[in-house]
Amino acid sequence: MNLKELVVLNKPKSSQSEAFKTLRTNLLFSSVDKKIKSILITSTMPGEGKSYITANLAVAFAQAGTKVLIVDTDMRRGRQDKIFNISNEEGLSNLLLENNIGEAFKKYIKETEVKNIHVLTSGMVPPNPSELLSSDKLKKLVNTLENHYDLVIYDGVPIIGLADSLLIASIVTKIVIVTAYKVTTTTNINQLKKNLEPFKDKIAGVILNKTEAKKSSYYDYYY
Repeated sequence: MNLKELVVLNKPKSSQSEAFKTLRTNLLFSSVDKKIKSILITSTMPGEGKSYITANLAVAFAQAGTKVLIVDTDMRRGRQDKIFNISNEEGLSNLLLENNIGEAFKKYIKETEVKNIHVLTSGMVPPNPSELLSSDKLKKLVNTLENHYDLVIYDGVPIIGLADSLLIASIVTKIVIVTAYKVTTTTNINQLKKNLEPFKDKIAGVILNKTEAKKSSYYDYYY
């Protein structure tokens, strides 16, 4: 199994792996009254590591016995097919063109080498990703997927400059924001905060990714 970006799978005793397990636990405790059925992982801009976070968080949940589906909603430059080494000939963009999503979705979902994880890849690059996501079919798809999986994690596009993730934010249970050390700017954070204001009650927290590693007497590295 050569899925090198999945540190939770490949390096289960590493500090990075422990960080994802802690994130899993924190998310579960962030919604005591309502079971988390869907999570949107988004960021301010490309390159902050949201797809990496999405995949490893999914593995952390899957290892705890949760049946997880990853939906790659980045129809411009999705990466989940590369992370899990699966085909992306057809995916979300193709599914949203189907007349009966409730029946058709099954043929687009792909198994992975990781137990309890399935992936709905981004699919072909359409000329109008935002229009596809703004259709009534998206809400029906979200409800359908939640009925078939314990947890659905949406790998969203960056918030700034694109409407795609805002459309998904309106219909998921929780939102997680990924930022990157020495990459994400204060200006971008403030813009993201403004864009997500209508959904502020859904924000579970912010992840600081790509921090510098330091030696520790208890762990190989800490972040």
